[in-house]
Amino acid sequence: MEWHTWVAFFIASWVIAISPGSGAVLSMSHGLSYGVRKTEGTIIGLEIGLLFILLVAGAGVGSLLIASEMAFNIVKVLGACYLIYLGFMQWRSGAGNPLEGSETVASMSLRRRIITGMLTNATNPKGIIFMVAVLPQFMTDARPLWSQLAVMAVTLIAVDMVVMTGYAASASALRPLMRSARAMRNQNRLFGGLLMLVGTGLFFVKRGGQQA
Repeated sequence: MEWHTWVAFFIASWVIAISPGSGAVLSMSHGLSYGVRKTEGTIIGLEIGLLFILLVAGAGVGSLLIASEMAFNIVKVLGACYLIYLGFMQWRSGAGNPLEGSETVASMSLRRRIITGMLTNATNPKGIIFMVAVLPQFMTDARPLWSQLAVMAVTLIAVDMVVMTGYAASASALRPLMRSARAMRNQNRLFGGLLMLVGTGLFFVKRGGQQA
């Protein structure tokens, strides 16, 4: 990848990462509930999911997915239902801990946080659509596909980790204000509602990135 192309992709990566989405909502939700250290597992999962959709789009599978209405709708419905499920569980937890009901915060294992983050990104059809639209703008036939994808993957994941950690840290700074049952209930309803809203929005995503 040429230097000027990489710089352009680096800038685009910041725009992609900072843009509000399910990953940002999840990072802030877990940052506020569990603190930055425990949210690192969630962020690792988000990056695994991001790597997956980048490789899917870069390998051309993303284009095939968008071309197939049935395959696209399956991914769309799965992603939407998963986010709505996460949001509903957090909303229902009320003044308890998000996604855990009456269990303790520590009971949400590292494995579960990683899987939650991974599925949040990997089942997001908007991410695949965006990657299919963006990646070709920075790729060339003059260089091997795998080397270009490797550079893009490292760049995008590094930037996204910084941004998601920033979201989690910003939310975590508010933890001292969220000790009361009322504050915790409002927090869970806010982030639960946002996750359900993002999930509902996925139902209206059409192939080609157009909205219904």
